[in-house]
Amino acid sequence: MKTISENREARHLYEILETYECGIELKGTEVKSVRAGKVNLRDGFARFKDGELYLLNVHISPHETASAYFNHDPRRTRKLLMHRAELRKLLGKVEQKGLTLVPLKMYFKGDWAKVLLGLGRGKKLHDKRQTLKERQEKREMERALKYRG
Repeated sequence: MKTISENREARHLYEILETYECGIELKGTEVKSVRAGKVNLRDGFARFKDGELYLLNVHISPHETASAYFNHDPRRTRKLLMHRAELRKLLGKVEQKGLTLVPLKMYFKGDWAKVLLGLGRGKKLHDKRQTLKERQEKREMERALKYRG
């Protein structure tokens, strides 16, 4: 499994409840750009439309050596591929109040491009502060244990 891009900010902004692996429908020049690691997941999210799941606002840079005619739109809407039963289950969860789907990671599994989606609930400001405080305390404890021995 080769990780291409990771959305670290998502874990800061959202409390991730569950994760789902799904395939992504890409064009030829998009695959070349993804293999080169030119992907930005930061502003991305997933949305249901007509019973299918789509990835929106993910930036995949145009391929440098392809002509403008054959190249793709960097922020085009891309279809996500999942089993229909998983989609139905996920649709029920997303319709709950305050839950959203955010891309956490994009990677290659064999020859297939995959996206790890997180079902998350937005964190409030005090939750973010609490998470930062816990992370800082953990770091200090590890430092103290490391230098003690």
